Amino acid sequence: MNPSEEELVHQLSQPNKRAGAFSVIVRTYQERLYWHIRKMVLSHEDANDVLQNTFLKAWNGLDGFRGDSQVSTWLYRIATNETLTFLTNKRMRSQSSIDEVEDGLLQNLRADNYFNGNEIQLKLQEAILTLPEKQRLVFNMKYFEDITYDQMEAILGTSVGALKASYHHAVKKIEKYFDEEE
Repeated sequence: MNPSEEELVHQLSQPNKRAGAFSVIVRTYQERLYWHIRKMVLSHEDANDVLQNTFLKAWNGLDGFRGDSQVSTWLYRIATNETLTFLTNKRMRSQSSIDEVEDGLLQNLRADNYFNGNEIQLKLQEAILTLPEKQRLVFNMKYFEDITYDQMEAILGTSVGALKASYHHAVKKIEKYFDEEE
């Protein structure tokens, strides 16, 4: 049985229990964080790299974690920042426009052996890729991960009202994409 959140936070502050507590955190959150990242970067290999960076940054930042927020919120914030940094760096390395990077992500998704979705799921991913990064992030968190607006506010540092507006705009753009595809 896994310890409670409070017990984990307490163990993280104790040098002799820190590694064990962190191991429980990794086991508990790695799959959820992987899919959170994967929905933005689309590639299995890239998602794994960003996930590793997320846990490395979390491990290195344990002294700064005081338990003011939930462990999940803290990890999602790190994973989100690492994902956005990865996408920015990818754009800069290739000196490509956002559209070119998104086209590349879509091509990678189509060729990805780990993607086992059907044609409609691929179309949805194409539609999501047309969204600006912030809307894409909010849409993925709300639609796929069922994260509440209050949790998103803590993770992204954006007001609930702005998050609701982002989600609404994202849904409208996705609907428009599907209407134009028909």
